[in-house]
Parts: sequence; C-alpha cells; structure tokens
Amino acid sequence: MNGISILSRPLAGVATDATTDAMHQPWTGHDTQVLVVAAIGIAIVVLLIVWAKMHAFLALSIGALFVGIASGISLDKVTTSYENGVGGVLGYVGVLIALGAMLGKLLADSGGADKIVDTLLHGRPATLPWKMALIAGIIGIPMFFEIGLVLLIPVVMLAVHRSKGPAMRLGIPALAGLSVLHGFIPPHPGPLAAIGILHANVGVTLAFGLLIAIPTVIIAGPLFGRLAARIVPIGAAGAGLAVTVGAGENAETARSQGPGAKAASSRGDAPVGKAQDPQATRSPSFGWTLVTLLSPLVLMLIKAGADIWMDKNAPLRPLLDFIGDPVFALLVAVLLAMVTFGTRVGFSASILTKKIGESLLPIVGVMLIVGAGGGFKQVLVDGGTGTAIAKIAVAASLSALVLGWIIAVLIRLATGSATVATVTAAGIIAPLATGLSPAQLALVVLAIGAGSLFFSHVNDAGFWLVKEYFGLTVGQTIKTWSVMETIISVVGFGFTLLLSVFV
Repeated sequence: MNGISILSRPLAGVATDATTDAMHQPWTGHDTQVLVVAAIGIAIVVLLIVWAKMHAFLALSIGALFVGIASGISLDKVTTSYENGVGGVLGYVGVLIALGAMLGKLLADSGGADKIVDTLLHGRPATLPWKMALIAGIIGIPMFFEIGLVLLIPVVMLAVHRSKGPAMRLGIPALAGLSVLHGFIPPHPGPLAAIGILHANVGVTLAFGLLIAIPTVIIAGPLFGRLAARIVPIGAAGAGLAVTVGAGENAETARSQGPGAKAASSRGDAPVGKAQDPQATRSPSFGWTLVTLLSPLVLMLIKAGADIWMDKNAPLRPLLDFIGDPVFALLVAVLLAMVTFGTRVGFSASILTKKIGESLLPIVGVMLIVGAGGGFKQVLVDGGTGTAIAKIAVAASLSALVLGWIIAVLIRLATGSATVATVTAAGIIAPLATGLSPAQLALVVLAIGAGSLFFSHVNDAGFWLVKEYFGLTVGQTIKTWSVMETIISVVGFGFTLLLSVFV
C-alpha cells in the first residue's frame, strides 16, 4: 500500500465496479432488513448451540436457512445458496484439513512428538517457559488445538514436576503457542476457511502470520505466564496430573505419595506423557521429525517468495506455484511422514493404512462445522448483508481490516467458536475485500483470526478443557486462560495494524 495503513484508508476504490456501485447506493429498507435478519440469525445459532446444546453444524444450517428466507432470497434458491457456500469452502479447505489430520496422527503415534519434547526439555529450568512455547508451536503446526492440548498436557505437568514451580508458568506458554497457531497459521481450519472465502494467498498469509505469531506468542506466553503464575499459584493438579503420573495411578494417589513419587515420575521411571504407539519399534530422529513437519511450510514459503519477488511470466513460476500449493505441500509431508513416521519406526503398510483412516474420524465434525459456516456466510452474502455492512463501513470510513476484527470478536463472544467466528466474519467482510492486493487480503485474514480468539469463556469447549486439565476453578480459568486469549487477540491485531503500515 506504499506505506499507507489499511486502518486509515477509505474503502472506496478497492472493490470491483459492481461492488463499488452497490456500496455507494443510498440506504434502503432492504439494507435495514438484512442487518436485522443477520443479527437474528446469529442469535438463533447462539441459542441453539449454547442453550439447546445443539451441534454447531445443525445450528448453522438452521440459521442459514432462516437468514436466506428472511432476507428475501426466493425459496427455490435458498438451499442452493447454502449448498454453494458449503461446497465452496469444503472443496478447498476439506482436503487440507484431512491431510493435516493424517500428519498429526502419524507424528503422535510414531513417537515424533515425544522426540521433540525429550530433546527440547533438556537444559536450565529458567528456559522451560520459552521451550514450552516453542514445543507448542512446532506440535501445533499440523494439529488442531484440542489434539495438541491433549498431547501437551502431560508434557507440561512433567515439566512442572521437574521445575517444582507453578503450573501456569509453563502452561500458559504452551497454551499460547497452540492458540496462536490455531488462529493465525494455515493449515488450521479457521485461517484456511478465511483464505478460501476472501481468495487470499496462502503463502503470503503464512509468511505474515509467522511474523505476527512469534511476538504474539512471546507476549501472551512466557511473559504473561509469569504474571499468571502469581495470580493463580497452583502446582500440578486436575486431569493433567492423572495423565502424568502414568498408568494405574490417579491424581489423589500422586498427592498422597508426596514429592518422591513426583520425582520418580519426572526421572522417567514410569511411562510419563508418552504418545508413541506400542506398535512402533523405533522412534524417528529429532532431525527427521523437524524436516517432516516443516516441509510443507518451506514449500508454501517458497511460493510466497515467488509471488512477491518473481515475475508471473518467469519460466520457473508455474513449477513454484505448483509445489507451493497447500494441497501438494501437505500431501508431500504426509507421504514423507509415511516413511519417517511410518515404515522407519516399524509400522507395516496395513498399520499405516489403519492409522490414516483413524485420523479422519475426529475431524468429521470439524469439517461439517466449517462447511456449514461457509453455507451461513453465503446466504448472508446472497441476501445482501455484506453490501449493507459495506455501506456502513464506507460511511464510517472503516476498513475491512478493522471491521473484520470487530465482527470476529462479536461472533466469538456469542458462539464461543473461533472457527465459526472466522468463517462467518470472513463471509460478511468478503464484499469489502474485493480488489485488495494479496498482502492486504492476508492482513484481513489475520485480523479476523485475531478477533476469533478474543476472550474464551464458558461457551467455548477449550475453556472447559483447560479448566479440567489444570484443575482450575471457573474464576481461575478466566483469570488465566481467558485473559491470555484476549491478549493474543489484541496483540495480534495490533501487530497486524503495524504490519499494514509497511505493505
């Protein structure tokens, strides 16, 4: 943007002619109608998820059909609009989610995750918070937040035993690393969905996302972890402790046995926090584990560099575009993992096939929710909600960057789902983002991702996972986890605004 911030730039002139014309038309009764309908539709989704305890896929589907009908879309086209939205998102994002799940499964079952943990946890206790954030970041690349959390909790508790310090000092950096990756970095579902909806460039978004993620994790992780440890000075407790002490023991037994039992656990006398499948006869080396995990990022970053610095007509450009496409990059990583995390650790071909099949089972619900979110956003767009919001944004001189963060924050607070907030906000913002450069589109994606992480509370499944694993009260969870999520959202958005000054 030649040094001009997205924050201060009006939206006029950045869209296509058709969208620009619609954005500058006088306000009509239909604009008011679709905004009211959109608010009611979101409220319906929230009530169905929070109050009626309905699955998010069904809630989003019902809300989408209501919005379509009430917005004035003809009855014979409402379901078509919804189906187009579902297909448009899943046709691109679904493949990537599946490949990411396969990579994560092989990483855990091969012992690759254990190898990363064992290697990085050596050294002085003072470095543990920083290493914990690094471990979470590496493991969080191919894994969903919930899967990464389940894997890391034993690691956190083991490290707490070794350092004999408060759990939050190490827990917050791990949680921050996982959460930032989940909200900012593809191939996680939320960022991928926003990229697909806004037609952003994956490589550019990945590059910018990494630039923003690193300082955000530092501030919300190790630095805030010091404060959180003073606010909630608890040791190892809750369900996480029960996992850490090994098979046949529970948290109460560990407490009754005293420090000696904890010390034995930390020395490795029991199988503490191991994710490796017993069928694996060997473990992958630390080097090959990193090569496998980072291979898709390297390929996508190569493409991002080509997009920025190489002419579109350069002879190598088609090849770099192909190898840097997320589908190809993740497929290469999975195929490499079938060797480094598969045959080389003792898995037979039949076991590998079984594990890859098992990896798809936990993501079915996630994919359906992402798809339904895409359907919900499509009826909002087809009904005219995006155009109405664009008119308000033009009148208020708000940018897609700022509006995307605000809308994502509101939907996150209402529904508790970062993915739903990301997909819905991206759909609403899409008309405003038409015509933006790849760099600007990537920043809009990241602003929405930052907003989707704002203040997790009781309507978020992650809130309860953290509470139970760390043995916290609701109040303690709010003081630590919820505040950490808010810091990530605000700091991440701040760095996005700062980066917008230079692109």
